[in-house]
Amino acid sequence: METMIAYFNQIPSTHRALILAGGITIFWMIEGLVPLVKFTYNKWQHAAANLFFTVTTVVVNFGFATAIIATSEYCISNSIGLQFLLPMPTWLMALLGLLVLDFVGAYLVHWVQHKIPFMWRFHMVHHADTYVDTTTANRHHPGESVFRAAFTLVAVFLYGAPIWLVMLYQSASALLSQFNHANIYLPPWLDRLISLAIVSPNMHKVHHHFVQPQTDTNYGNIFSIWDRLLGTFNYTPTSNIVYGLDVLQHANTNNIASQLKMPFDQKNVRKK
Repeated sequence: METMIAYFNQIPSTHRALILAGGITIFWMIEGLVPLVKFTYNKWQHAAANLFFTVTTVVVNFGFATAIIATSEYCISNSIGLQFLLPMPTWLMALLGLLVLDFVGAYLVHWVQHKIPFMWRFHMVHHADTYVDTTTANRHHPGESVFRAAFTLVAVFLYGAPIWLVMLYQSASALLSQFNHANIYLPPWLDRLISLAIVSPNMHKVHHHFVQPQTDTNYGNIFSIWDRLLGTFNYTPTSNIVYGLDVLQHANTNNIASQLKMPFDQKNVRKK
């Protein structure tokens, strides 16, 4: 545990970038070997738009990095946060911290974006993808990336998370997001088993179904416990899933300029 803490305390930006790039590369290769859906699309052209948004996500996250580090150091120096309420071993503190960071920084912000029309318009860029694969994981409008980074900052403050735990969370979050978006086939029994603890590919594919109520389910990123506890869990068979959004049937999902302007088009406010 001490070795892991030392590594994530000193993990440089290049290592985090390699984790992100390595995850995409690995799952991209697996998609080619055992695809869930045999898409008839230009995989490179599809990836280009998603990788553009991956870059903007990284830029936004770097912009928030200083604030997150400062918040973490302030909380540790002043013993502020949930982790200081009770003494606990490091492994338990890390596990609870991952749960809190995942809940606030992934599940909660995701749920909120589906409930608030202004935020939903930014999140629509993620749902606009009609060919969900591992590159879809980081397809976030820069505005949404700001929302997510801000919620992560709040989570760090609430838990009083040390920076090594923040780095561990962000690395796990990136890899698990790439995994559960990946267009890979898993035997249904294995996928269901995985989904008891973490968000599996088939579980998350339900969230990308083009109509409600499936669109408003399975908000989790790392842990599936939040959807199960809060009544937002759904396991629609993947054979019934159609990707995209019903209000964007004719949108050019690979046109970056069109996607960047999407939040500012008033007709993209879905009626709840």
